[in-house]
Amino acid sequence: MDRVNIVIIGGGVVGCAIARALSSRWSDVFLLEALPKLAMGSSSRNSGVIHSGLYYPAGSLKARHCVRGNQLTYEFCARHNVPHRRAGKLVVASSPEESAELAPLMAKGRANGVEGLRLVDRNAIRAREPHVEGFQAIEVPSTGIVASEELVKAYARVAADQGANIVTNAKVTRLNPQRDSIRVESAAGEVEARCLINSAGLFADDVAALLGSAMAGNRIYPVRGEYFELVRSKQDWVCGLVYPLPHTDGLGLGVHLTKTLTGNVLIGPNARYVDDKSNYERDREPVERFALGAKYLLPGIELEDLVPAYSGIRAKLIPPAGSSGQSKPVTFADFIIQRDPQFPAVIHLIGIESPGLTSAPSIAEHVTQMVAEILD
Repeated sequence: MDRVNIVIIGGGVVGCAIARALSSRWSDVFLLEALPKLAMGSSSRNSGVIHSGLYYPAGSLKARHCVRGNQLTYEFCARHNVPHRRAGKLVVASSPEESAELAPLMAKGRANGVEGLRLVDRNAIRAREPHVEGFQAIEVPSTGIVASEELVKAYARVAADQGANIVTNAKVTRLNPQRDSIRVESAAGEVEARCLINSAGLFADDVAALLGSAMAGNRIYPVRGEYFELVRSKQDWVCGLVYPLPHTDGLGLGVHLTKTLTGNVLIGPNARYVDDKSNYERDREPVERFALGAKYLLPGIELEDLVPAYSGIRAKLIPPAGSSGQSKPVTFADFIIQRDPQFPAVIHLIGIESPGLTSAPSIAEHVTQMVAEILD
């Protein structure tokens, strides 16, 4: 059986960014993706936003990696010709009562190192977004938009050019810990890894369970986000990125408006727990209910202006309300990035949801330091 340095499970944006970082330093890096192509899951089924780091508690991994990843993502996209645009965004309060929440949110962003934040009034909102209704907003200049699937492919392409082996149709079926390695059995064959990185996204807890690790107790609850698009005749109603105040349940940032790189306008996503990790389409929210969230920012739209688009599923560590056995609901769960306490050759990345797309190159730096502790 071949013995290699590193096996990465998962060919999403984080797995491919890690492969790119590690292959610049070590040989024999293998990335195993279960599906026929890279980025067929959460990494391409999202808003494609390069986040700033505004929302996350100071000192959290989400704050640290989003702010650092924002800078690194722009640099990588410019260097490797990945389509992107530094568009900036507005976080809108619809009333004087809501506007009281803007200052604490802005203070949180500044504590995280987000630069250029400023409050703007109704006139400034209308000057930038004539069809958006709002009383006051935070202007966030470092937010942008990226072609997410092209970003994943670019990370993988650079990794392959550096000698990494990117293998698709390679679902991992068994993990067997050895004395100083992990035997990995997959649909593509068997290999023995000195270091194993679990970057399986929605299925990271299942991979931990294959290992027999206590880390599998960090259960992922799939939360689906559905999108609609504005009809072509009204695509000029939105000029950039417009968000409401974030939801207090921790499931998402609320139904927002995204002017994509191709010029169409995405509206969404909502946030709903679903029964399995592959349920992208069953029992979608009726357009009548979805439109209520859309009208919050864009009151002039009608039901016939909304066309169903794709959906994505987030790898949430927050359980549904009432199911956790806790008297106080959980509203924030940080990324889990740590070595397995039972199997020191294994690094787990669990609950890597938004802002994972932005955070990917910073997470890759973090993981590189951890791999060095194992291999060097």
